[in-house]
Amino acid sequence: MSRGAFYVLFTASGFAGLIYESIWTQYLRLFLGHAAYAQSLVLAVFMGGMALGAGWCARRSERLKNPLVAYAVAEALVGLAALGFHPLFAGATDWAFERLLPALGGEWLSLGAKLALACLLILPQSVLLGMTFPLMSAGLARAAPSALGNSLAMLYFTNSIGGAAGVLASGFFLVDALGLPGTLQVAGVLNLGIAATVGVLARGVREVPLAAAARGSAAGLLLAVAFFTGAASFFYEIGWIRMLSLVLGASTHSFELMLATFIGGLALGGLAVRGRIDGAEPLRLLAGVQVAMGLAALATLPVYDASFSLMEALMQGLARSENGYRLFNLSGAAIAALVMLPATFCAGMTLPLLTAALARGGGGERAIGRVYAANTFGAIAGVIVAVHVGLPALGLKGTLAAGAAIDMALGLVLLRHGGARLAWPAALCAVALGAVSFGFELDANKMTSGVFRHGELASSREAQVLFNRDGKTATVHLVRYADATSLRTNGKSDGSINMAPAGERGSDEITMVLTAAIPLALRPEARSAAVIGIGTGLTTHTLLQSFALERVETIEIERTMAEAARGFAPRNSNAFADPRGQILIDDAKSFFSAHGRRYDLIISEPSNPWVSGVSSLFTREFYRRVRPHLEPRGLLVQWFQLYEIEPALVASVLRALGEVFPHYAVYAPSDHDLLIVASDAPLPAGPSAAVFDQPALARELFTIHVLSAGDLDARYVGSRATLEPLVASYGVAANSDYFPLLDLNAARSRFMEQSASELVALGTQGVPLLEMLEPSRPARPVNPLFEGAYAFERVNHARLAWYARNLLVNAVPPAPQAVPTQLEKDLELFKLRVLECREPARYDVWLHSALRAAQVINPFLARDDARAVWLRALRAPCFGTLQGYQREWLQLFDAVAARDAARMAELAALLLETQIDASREARDYLLAAALAGRLARGERDAALELWQRHGTRARLAGTPAFRLLRCHARVADCAQEFAQAAR
Repeated sequence: MSRGAFYVLFTASGFAGLIYESIWTQYLRLFLGHAAYAQSLVLAVFMGGMALGAGWCARRSERLKNPLVAYAVAEALVGLAALGFHPLFAGATDWAFERLLPALGGEWLSLGAKLALACLLILPQSVLLGMTFPLMSAGLARAAPSALGNSLAMLYFTNSIGGAAGVLASGFFLVDALGLPGTLQVAGVLNLGIAATVGVLARGVREVPLAAAARGSAAGLLLAVAFFTGAASFFYEIGWIRMLSLVLGASTHSFELMLATFIGGLALGGLAVRGRIDGAEPLRLLAGVQVAMGLAALATLPVYDASFSLMEALMQGLARSENGYRLFNLSGAAIAALVMLPATFCAGMTLPLLTAALARGGGGERAIGRVYAANTFGAIAGVIVAVHVGLPALGLKGTLAAGAAIDMALGLVLLRHGGARLAWPAALCAVALGAVSFGFELDANKMTSGVFRHGELASSREAQVLFNRDGKTATVHLVRYADATSLRTNGKSDGSINMAPAGERGSDEITMVLTAAIPLALRPEARSAAVIGIGTGLTTHTLLQSFALERVETIEIERTMAEAARGFAPRNSNAFADPRGQILIDDAKSFFSAHGRRYDLIISEPSNPWVSGVSSLFTREFYRRVRPHLEPRGLLVQWFQLYEIEPALVASVLRALGEVFPHYAVYAPSDHDLLIVASDAPLPAGPSAAVFDQPALARELFTIHVLSAGDLDARYVGSRATLEPLVASYGVAANSDYFPLLDLNAARSRFMEQSASELVALGTQGVPLLEMLEPSRPARPVNPLFEGAYAFERVNHARLAWYARNLLVNAVPPAPQAVPTQLEKDLELFKLRVLECREPARYDVWLHSALRAAQVINPFLARDDARAVWLRALRAPCFGTLQGYQREWLQLFDAVAARDAARMAELAALLLETQIDASREARDYLLAAALAGRLARGERDAALELWQRHGTRARLAGTPAFRLLRCHARVADCAQEFAQAAR
């Protein structure tokens, strides 16, 4: 029997096995949640099943006539289970969320029920997977008893290298192409193919089992070593992944690279020991490997410290492009290898050596399953202790050092068992452990830098770290910079506040206040609210400034976040001091399902969606779970970023939300953020001014320079009816738990520094598009008292519009303001030539200046205020002496100011036909005005004809504004047209 064919097949088995681990983990987290206990439960169920399967083999392997046939049966059953897993999971979890969990009510009863159901869903397959390594090993060991160690090492190598490939293929290719269900089916078909092939190759094979002899004296020691080194390995894995997430980012792709590197190191270790395992004394070699592994693990700490500078250099050298992103991932894998590979290389030697030693010591064939089971049970213990004790109590360095101490202690025990002297090895271990424990500290400033985003460490060096703690799910820092105090989660900012009583407020602070104030203005009668994610606590604090609210519950997955947020006091004091508020530590979906409460407002303000696990709070399935927990007419408020994201991904979230809620409207608290407000009932035409009647709430709004209802209106982007054609133009599917478009692509958008801020710019176009498409919306004036706009361009545009209007109309010039130099020149030239009639026929660029004045004035002032400029121009003594096309342009500007759809469409269409030589800027303006006028009158066919004649020549044809207008004309084929144009 050729062992080579079985090695190839076992590589494929490892490929499929790690797909299962990855995909099942994603599935079960959708059900159990992403809290620390849920992550531990997922691993415990999966690895516990593996251990049970290996333990069964340890007891029964010798009784099997042909372990390879049993292996084929196990592979086939796993494959069949994979083909039916998705419908079973979807049906079972829907039933649990809708019926079982609400009926149970209590938190612990619900947790027990979810764990039991999770076990039913994956435990049988996990048991079968746990049987595969012992069965395949037993089959090959019988075929070549003298090469037992060689076979074990080679199987460990092939299975692990296949697993590393499976992690990468699943995360980077298969899920993107096929979704979670399709990826499972690929693995299932692969298992069935493996089973069939092994069944054919193993037919008729009848080797004699490797019978166990009397139990050797070292059996208990070896099983203990297998258990504790398995625990130590997971101390390393959890510690390294947490550490490297501060260097590489905490995205799903980063985790996949880290996991693949970890497994790849194990594979290389198995390959390296292959040639020595049968010729050397396994215990002596194992002792040296254990000591070396502990020392290598300690050495990762200074290497890790240097990795920040490596990432800084990489980020500064890589282009922000698709190829740059590929190089970023490859470089990330290399950095992970520098940190993890030496220790994982040693770890990869331990299981083959332990198994060979136990088998030679009389353990026989059952030694394979016994060692595998002990190692897996140790891994489960390692996960639980590292997450729930190590990280909170010891921190990252302490957890890693504890794992190293375990491995070094195991090595010393084995040396002592073999009769070797311990003085020098023990001294070396003690010195290394002491040097790291007392002479080395992780640099908190580097860890807070977010180097994977901005590629620089300088700004963090002088920052003051106020809080530094490793939580169960994240490492959290509170950092004071010169202009603000920032809450950092795994190196990225999750909110910052200017703690000074005066000074400019950043976009985070504005967004957090308005995330509370806008829903309160839309539903002033709200009595209860839930907030998903505490962040800085400012959103919860602002909600509790409302006298109407009787209950505000903040659901936070990481307790350490809530502890760090206390450092923002007194700016967020109500979040912790108001008795109406309560902070609950849990996963949001788990909390809602277990408690069954209903709210008038649910505000979802999690971390950025590129962070692993967070994107599941932006899916249609999540919205379906949340919807029953809203009171009638209740509001779901979903925050979403516009920075480091592409518009198509924003569209995927809007599609997901639109599939669940019949009504939504979009607001922009800043130029970099969106608030999507969704409800079962129609939304009010505009925010109520009543929020300004509550003194505490009005004070919070004054802090961010929001003084009137018009300032809230200025944040309005559009309704569902207005924006759905724009969403359709991107041709993307709804973001889903099972087809996680956002999770797969958000990290790439972050690296490429893409932006969707043009979605907010719909309200700052030269033509008032939203007013034309939604004429019933209130047009309350923006308060232009403050300069600087405070992270919102529309307010600054309103200030400039008033300045321009007063300069052109009033006899007394307005007070000097900060105005762009070119705009000042344009206004002066337009006033000189047209309004004051000084050489109006002179050939110069005054018409271009008039166009820029129109773009500044018309969209941002009420119609009468804006028309004052153009009526003065139309009534100027020299108006009749102008060229015909010049008069038509000025009449068009007046029509736009008046929101006169018919005149806009007529004049703009005429000028498009006659002004062939006009600048591209001018033609874009004409096309926008003509389309907006036609669509406002319901003339969709005429608008489509205009687009077909002139759209291809538009300089800004692919921008959200033109996408919106084109797709309002006809939605059916607009996505295809824009996709073709992009190619």
